[in-house]
Amino acid sequence: MEGASDGFEVVTSEGSGAEQSPAPSQGKAVREDGDPAEKPPLPEPAGTAQSERGWNQPSPSQNSVLPESTEKGTMTVSMIKDNGTSWKTWPNFENQECFPGEVIQQDYHMPDVLTVRVETGSDSFQEVVVQVERPTYKKPFLGGFRNVSTGVEFHNAGSQTKPKKRPDKGIQLFCRGTQTAVEKNAQQQTRNTTSTQMTKTGLYVSNITDKLITPGKYFTAEEYHKRRLEAVIVIQKYFRRWHAAYLVQNLKEQRRLRLAQEAQEELQKKLEKEEKLIREYEKKLNPKTREDFELLYHDLELWMQEETERINRTLTGGKRKAALFALLEEETALIACIGMHKLNANLENQQKAILHFLSKCAQPRRWKAFDGKITEMDTPNSLRGKELLEIYRSINIKDIPKDERISVLLTLKWTVKEHECKLTEELVALIDREIDLLSREVKECNLEGLRKRICTLFLQYIKTPEFNPQVAGLIKVPQDPLTLYKNVYFCHSCEKYLPPSEFPIPASSHTIGRCRSCYQLDNEARKRESYFKYRLILEDLRKSEVDYQDDSKIVFLVQLPDMQYLMEKIWNCQSALSACSDLYELVMVRWDKQREWSPWNTILLTKEEADVHLKLCNLQKTYEAPFIYRIEQKHIRAKSYFARIPAMASFLHRSNNQSNANSSKENSSLNLKK
Repeated sequence: MEGASDGFEVVTSEGSGAEQSPAPSQGKAVREDGDPAEKPPLPEPAGTAQSERGWNQPSPSQNSVLPESTEKGTMTVSMIKDNGTSWKTWPNFENQECFPGEVIQQDYHMPDVLTVRVETGSDSFQEVVVQVERPTYKKPFLGGFRNVSTGVEFHNAGSQTKPKKRPDKGIQLFCRGTQTAVEKNAQQQTRNTTSTQMTKTGLYVSNITDKLITPGKYFTAEEYHKRRLEAVIVIQKYFRRWHAAYLVQNLKEQRRLRLAQEAQEELQKKLEKEEKLIREYEKKLNPKTREDFELLYHDLELWMQEETERINRTLTGGKRKAALFALLEEETALIACIGMHKLNANLENQQKAILHFLSKCAQPRRWKAFDGKITEMDTPNSLRGKELLEIYRSINIKDIPKDERISVLLTLKWTVKEHECKLTEELVALIDREIDLLSREVKECNLEGLRKRICTLFLQYIKTPEFNPQVAGLIKVPQDPLTLYKNVYFCHSCEKYLPPSEFPIPASSHTIGRCRSCYQLDNEARKRESYFKYRLILEDLRKSEVDYQDDSKIVFLVQLPDMQYLMEKIWNCQSALSACSDLYELVMVRWDKQREWSPWNTILLTKEEADVHLKLCNLQKTYEAPFIYRIEQKHIRAKSYFARIPAMASFLHRSNNQSNANSSKENSSLNLKK
């Protein structure tokens, strides 16, 4: 600009313009020699703003005009015409004396309303009232000009206009000045002065606390580093010794814990085995269930085979026949003894079954609420069942005083007299007969038959739905006899019509054969086999297959005779690894854990071996080739046996397809690796 080159110089900020306002613009002018001086506010031209210390009032914009006169001079301005053109006029200071390098101070405060005289024509003027707007924001400094002769600064017009507001991006932004730390080094001298007093003429200073310091031997940097290296080596020696002792101590502690754990496991196994043997011995000593008597007959058969073999090996001729006859007599006596135990056990089991049945009739209604609590409610039917249960228990008590017995019989009599029928009349007659015999001091041993008849008739009374409504949903025999013809089967051995639950159907059978009682009787008379241990192995196998949750089905088709054949004929009742023959320690698991269990995908191991086997990922790398070949041969034998079972045929074909697919995948992966 020409004006700037004639008498003005450019005023800029030391920073980045719009981000930092210069100090000279805060009410200070700049002299020609560069020293700041106090400067009064002066009028500014249109479109510019003058800075003043402590005065942040906005100046008139381009559309406003300046006041007509000041305190010591007048100022002429121009008005913007309608066509958008304007004339810039600079302030004309009159009656002012200006000296070079001197600034005239003025005390001016812009009012809120200004009266401006505007030239509207060549000889006409008009006074216009202008209202001054005072914004609350601080205007940024964008540089400007300074008059060299007067020292007046004129800022750029951008500082007088309201800046355009930037859109909010939702992110806090910082300028470079706030992100950069300014560092400055400065020297500092302490103000603490000290002095030293020495002994001199007329003054004595004690030297008791003084120390005599003599210089040591000078050593070089090489000696210093060597000394540090030796110290580091010493530290390393002690640390390694401590670390070695620490590791040894940890190994000893781990060994102690492992040995203690192994001893505990061994003791636990021993206790479990002893407990199983004691339980088995108790079953044989006091047999109560069908499995207990199967164990007895199985042991009897084993004893007979051993004795027969001993007699055939040691005796010949007539002595042999006599020994075999004596053995047969002894076997007959043992069978009779077992039969007596069986009768007693049946009576005891029958009584327990009756009490269990009556307890079901006396149970209240139960349901689970939303909070998980069980709610019970007694109904009239359950209360009736509970009353009949208490009476039945009372009449079965033995060795009670005569008065209490008569009281129980009278309670029973008044209970059954509520219903008039042939059954209740017969029951009441028996009760009156026992009361009469008790009054005649008849011995109790002579009343046992009468009391059994009373208990039998009362039990029949309890099982009648008309007298005990709660029993209607628990009796096995339906109320309508015609329903029996829809789902019953005929047993050709005992010639009885029985429900389907009484017929064991093996997986290899095509038709319904004999009932369970006939199978049991035939087993006791001929084979005398015990499936107790095989049942335990099959139950453990089914539980483990359920835990896999892969919809395994074959294991639930296998019956106890099939499991016996698999154990005895194929696996020889011993572990494939350790040859352990204790059936209580053996379990069956999957050979390939990725496929469901089947007789051709199984292996017989001990419990510890099975746990380790199921953790293996690659059987080909873990086991040797001869062992794998031996296991595969057992699987082929199992396939040939179970392929004859119709229910197993479909699973066998599916397993073959799956194994072929797996082998093709392995071959393709090997070809890709090559």
